[in-house]
Amino acid sequence: MSSIIGILLALVAVGFGMVLKGASLSALNNPAAYLVIFGGTAASILVAFPFSELKHFPKLIKIALFEPKLPSKAEQISNLVSCAEIAKKEGILALEEISTNTNDPFFKKGLELIIDGYDVGFIEEVLLDEVAAIDMRHKTGALIFTQAGTYAPTLGVLGAVIGLVASLGNITNVDKIGHSISAAFIATLLGIFSGYVLWHPLANKLKRLSKKEQELKLLTIDGLLAIYQGISPSSLEKKLTVYISPNERKKYENKIEEDLHEKTA
Repeated sequence: MSSIIGILLALVAVGFGMVLKGASLSALNNPAAYLVIFGGTAASILVAFPFSELKHFPKLIKIALFEPKLPSKAEQISNLVSCAEIAKKEGILALEEISTNTNDPFFKKGLELIIDGYDVGFIEEVLLDEVAAIDMRHKTGALIFTQAGTYAPTLGVLGAVIGLVASLGNITNVDKIGHSISAAFIATLLGIFSGYVLWHPLANKLKRLSKKEQELKLLTIDGLLAIYQGISPSSLEKKLTVYISPNERKKYENKIEEDLHEKTA
């Protein structure tokens, strides 16, 4: 949601800036400039990436604009501690019910591996390979946006050159040459705006979301392996809270105390 607010704020800022500078917003009504910038950017991306990667573009846009809901690190720690309590009381096989009910494919896979009794080293290797594969896919997705942000401003210069060529064809007509020059620089404006307000920021957003997801998965791996090795719930809690900031840790501890107080009340 923050991405949508940011884009809208950028549009308003540029619009008001143009008005304050004495430029007319009607100058933005230039279909040729939009075609050169957005059509040219799309063409460049099609040349640079295979369809197998570009087919995920709509999904990536949705992820960047509407951040997917992930459990917080504190919530995941709480889930893992609950698993440790069940495993301690009833054994590892008792985690099968949690594995069946969870909506997190990665968490489910990890639980299934420890329930099936695979070697700790093998489980760790499989889950880390999964994280590496996810990281590679995320980097590819972010790279599409990064490249679009690189191409768009340069295409803005191309659009300006095309407009100036057109203006030279009307050099004897003062009214037409003024309009042509104005239209030429609209392409530059659109190229810079789309590159540095849309594509590069969206690429950065995808990178940050990827990093957040990877940190959560690494925490999950650490927790699952510790549970498999028979660590106590209290020890697991101490082990995993290093993944969260001091402020988050304090909130987590306060919540645990409140839940304990409610149970004993």
